[in-house]
Amino acid sequence: MDEKKGPLSWTEKKALKRKRLDAKKEKSSEKKPKEDKNGVDTEEESARLLDKEQQISSVKTDKGRHYTVSMALPGSILENAQSRELRSYLAGQIARAAVVFNIDEIVIFDESGAGLSLDDLENNSGNNRNKKGYGNIQLARILQFLECPQYLRKHFFPMHEDLKFAGLLNPLDSPHHMRISDKVEYREGVVLEKKLKSQSCVNAGLYQKDVLVDKDLEAGLRVTVELDVNSYDKKVVNGKVVSPSTPRIKNGLYWGYNLRLANNLSSVLTQCPYKGGYDVTIGTSERGDSIDDFVLPQFRHAIIVFGGVQGLETSLAADKTLSVEDPSLLFHHYLNTCPNQGSRTIRTEEAVLITLSSLRNQLVTNGIKYSL
Repeated sequence: MDEKKGPLSWTEKKALKRKRLDAKKEKSSEKKPKEDKNGVDTEEESARLLDKEQQISSVKTDKGRHYTVSMALPGSILENAQSRELRSYLAGQIARAAVVFNIDEIVIFDESGAGLSLDDLENNSGNNRNKKGYGNIQLARILQFLECPQYLRKHFFPMHEDLKFAGLLNPLDSPHHMRISDKVEYREGVVLEKKLKSQSCVNAGLYQKDVLVDKDLEAGLRVTVELDVNSYDKKVVNGKVVSPSTPRIKNGLYWGYNLRLANNLSSVLTQCPYKGGYDVTIGTSERGDSIDDFVLPQFRHAIIVFGGVQGLETSLAADKTLSVEDPSLLFHHYLNTCPNQGSRTIRTEEAVLITLSSLRNQLVTNGIKYSL
């Protein structure tokens, strides 16, 4: 038989009591979440902070660009050129400036009072060249031609008198003007007549290869295609049709400019294609405030408006829908982007380069780069 144990000593009683208290505390801690001195659930707070850090990290790694910059100018600037060759060259200067400074939209507005017609832009005869305000149409056509990738131009631009000297202009060399051998994620293309299992084929400028997209589309449409880069070396390259803004929003790629025609100055601001409109509008004039003291606010969609040979005052006077007499009242900011100019006049193509150069850093810094 086992021997009976005698009474516990004082030290044994103390150790047993401590053991029971530790077990009780451990059991209590399992039921009740840990709290700090202020009564805050530390585990829940840690999870919240971790989630916040992950959100911040995802924002920092977001390569996309979620803001846009537009510019507007009258097509009448072409009418100041002395020959058709110089007209074409002037349009090329505008296109080059827009691409160099990542302009997403160019608006051509009429300051002659004649109004604009899309029929004139679609007319391939060139018989309206002497019509009042035709400089708007010619500038728009040349800008469209230059923005289009070279391998697509034959599909969208038939022979036209306005484009007679466009081949002499400097190429834009924009990121969406791909070489035939470039293995990239996005390309511009045109939908072809042929189909494969109810899926359209797209000519995206690849060597002897078409892209099979995920939709059945009407032939002749220009589309932006997101390609499966792993299928480049296969017989069939796979892809899907995406919005033209996707390369900019997802990867921060500059993907050329959209072109818009406006009947007058007021239509430039009121017919904005972006949701919510332009949240920053800037007018340019030698009578504006000095750009040296200007601080650009944060923006999502900004537009910079340039006047013609005689300034925005002429554009305002030709707009019958506006009752104000001071053009500065139409904009959030009215700037003189070249104070103390040495010449009596600054040509519009010069003003575009001066203004975009002066604002470049602020546009990049203060544009919203991500959406939460």
